[in-house]
Amino acid sequence: MASVNYQLARFEASYGTIAQLPEPTQPEVSVAGRSNVGKSSLLNKLFGRKNLVKVSSTPGKTCNINFFDVDGITFVDLPGYGFAKVSKAEKERWANLISGYFEQERSFNLVISLVDIRHEAQKLDQQMIGFLQEAELPYIVALTKADKIGRSKQNQQAALLSKQLNVPREQMVITSSATGQGIDELKRRIAEACL
Repeated sequence: MASVNYQLARFEASYGTIAQLPEPTQPEVSVAGRSNVGKSSLLNKLFGRKNLVKVSSTPGKTCNINFFDVDGITFVDLPGYGFAKVSKAEKERWANLISGYFEQERSFNLVISLVDIRHEAQKLDQQMIGFLQEAELPYIVALTKADKIGRSKQNQQAALLSKQLNVPREQMVITSSATGQGIDELKRRIAEACL
């Protein structure tokens, strides 16, 4: 199967309003998740770069929609949702950005929904995945931070989250941006969806 050259990853632009978003011209992979789920770290691991995606110790730093070009595929980094330390107005702006993005006519080849493997399903994760299912968008769930728990616990948690989120287990990938676990599998799913 053809593969994607992640060495070519480059930052394209950051958009603060839906009106600014460019027309889609190539396959798109969108990445969504709670503010502290490790989205930037996972993207950097995928791209094989340390700092292409800004990683912050303050959750909720991605407050715009960031576009990256990777070998003819657009990666869309959506703002993290659900973090408490921002104003209500800012939360609403994020929510509008996320929902506005999904309401557009775009190619939506794959949505990667990130969920922290260490916790039970959060309400916001359930809402996000429920939305993807209702909209019939192709998605997978990347369970992040797997290096923080042992292998057998990983499988238990994956089974539990599969039930709680109503997502088939085979639509979930256990990942760790620290160890690289699951990254090749994610790349395989992305290639299948886009090439």
